[in-house]
Amino acid sequence: MSNARRRYTIQVPPMPIPSLLVAAAGAVAVAIGAPPSEWPQFLGPTRDGVYAAGDIAGPWQGERSPVVWSRAVGEGLGGPVVAAGRVVLHHRLGDAETVECLDASSGERRWTFESPSAYRNTIGTDDSGPRATPAVVSGRVVTVGAEGKVHALALEDGTRLWSLDVRERLGADLGYFGLAGSPLVEGDRVLLNVGGRPGAGIIALEAATGKVLWTATDDGASCSSPVAATIDGKRRALFFTRAGLRDLDPATGAARAFFPWRARIQASVNAATPLVLGDRVFISASYGTGAALLAVTEAGFEKVWTGDESLSCHYATSVHRGGFLYGFDGRQEYRPHLRCVELATGKVRWSADRFGAGTVTLAGEHLVILREDGELVLARARPEKLELLARAPVLEGQVLAHPALAGGRLYARSGTRLVCVALGGAK
Repeated sequence: MSNARRRYTIQVPPMPIPSLLVAAAGAVAVAIGAPPSEWPQFLGPTRDGVYAAGDIAGPWQGERSPVVWSRAVGEGLGGPVVAAGRVVLHHRLGDAETVECLDASSGERRWTFESPSAYRNTIGTDDSGPRATPAVVSGRVVTVGAEGKVHALALEDGTRLWSLDVRERLGADLGYFGLAGSPLVEGDRVLLNVGGRPGAGIIALEAATGKVLWTATDDGASCSSPVAATIDGKRRALFFTRAGLRDLDPATGAARAFFPWRARIQASVNAATPLVLGDRVFISASYGTGAALLAVTEAGFEKVWTGDESLSCHYATSVHRGGFLYGFDGRQEYRPHLRCVELATGKVRWSADRFGAGTVTLAGEHLVILREDGELVLARARPEKLELLARAPVLEGQVLAHPALAGGRLYARSGTRLVCVALGGAK
């Protein structure tokens, strides 16, 4: 990256839980019709990690835990979703990938659906559960299993509507970690990067039936989830595949543009979801790859800036507020830095060195940070400095999944537990 940068280094000492958290008012526009009480897909209603209700306001008083309810769960790296007063989690219990629907208020089970699984992970983690986060739309729950089984279920009672084994049907490549990209429901289609046989790297399924509507590209599957957006009057499906960023017509699969962006080493993945900001797209990867801000034009992708010194995301997707990116820089196993980066230039505004890995969600002017060690942290999203407001342990063990934030509550999981945490409603 060619631009000069100013860097603030912030050490993060232990911090007591404050007696009261009060957030300032705020509002975030929502691109689709999901209310603030829902988080129906990976990264929320707008697929960008933004909480629709804006700021959160709620007391974490004294030493009292903000956990409302908690229940044991099985293996899995995909996060929960929330819709119609229900929480849906895709996890593994024994030799079955299990979709479980719970009451969002109490955690009580409504229904379960089981699918046999023989998948065994061999790299990085002992977890052999599903990696993808479900999507809920039009009364359907769409899930993707680690070994390529895609299911559509009725949200009301878990009835199976259709199933497709993309490994068996299309030769999907499980890569290093199994299929990890969360499904994107775009109109009447389910879009997936499965890394199938030549010409079937990316596919579209009919949401009502599971019928394969189109296949496109030879790209291998990444761990990144796709996103759809309207840019320059055109609806676009953006996939950060193993090879780089693809812009496809979601209706036909026709290719519009490609920007190659991947590590030089074979043992690597692209994992963070593309972040669409107006007519620009931010992508980021680790393994010496780095970040890129691209302008979407008639001619294709045009580079605004690139570099490996600003915000190289291993697996967590960054969030954006007011011209600044907030996210994790560096490999998960080497204690990444939490950073604020200027979107226009890639300049680092501040860096909390060796903060540790985690995920970040934006709620108004606040960053809701869930660290990999199970600690929940609240901070202000400001470019001047990192201002920590509160922190509390809410989970034990390793926490890798992105959480859901709906109705003033955070739903988060580890490899063994799912918790509901009260953060308060919009002020």
